[in-house]
Amino acid sequence: MSIITKQTLVALAAGLACAGGAAWAQTSGAPSASAATESPHHYGFGSNASADDLKQFVSPLPDGRGLPKGSGTVMQGEKIYMQQCLACHGAKLEGGIGDRLIGGRGTLAKKTDSGPAIKTVESYWPYATTLFDYIKRAMPFTSPNSMSYDDVYAVTAYILSKANIVPQDATLDQDSLAKVEMPNRNGFKPADR
Repeated sequence: MSIITKQTLVALAAGLACAGGAAWAQTSGAPSASAATESPHHYGFGSNASADDLKQFVSPLPDGRGLPKGSGTVMQGEKIYMQQCLACHGAKLEGGIGDRLIGGRGTLAKKTDSGPAIKTVESYWPYATTLFDYIKRAMPFTSPNSMSYDDVYAVTAYILSKANIVPQDATLDQDSLAKVEMPNRNGFKPADR
């Protein structure tokens, strides 16, 4: 079959699909565009999410907008980490069942064959707010989204402290977390599209 014939067949198939869809809409009683704006089509299941349903979902921006109120210290974070994170991420954040969390600085941009790049919170993530967001939504693995905001700030502080990004006596909250300068903050280049 020639290229022109294939293109013709594709165009014909697309035209038939559009014509079939229009015919279905006319004969099946599918709502028209104007009907859809007048009253929504109901499928008989689900419900609208309330503001209360949605308040547990937090997705902060890199500059800290959207971070909830709360705070946590490195010392508090160590206790929570030992109870909720150690089984997967190791006693020294070295990984295990879960990912390694610290180390690997400079391995992403290396130019030698001294081993694979080590992708961790410390070596890869450009914003500390992303760490907070991920911990809140996805951790602990067995019970995601179960930690309080204070606990998440504390665990975030502990991980960043062990990575030598914040001091051992740091307290993180909605104001200070966004100000944390991650080691790889300038390691990403905008796509040249």
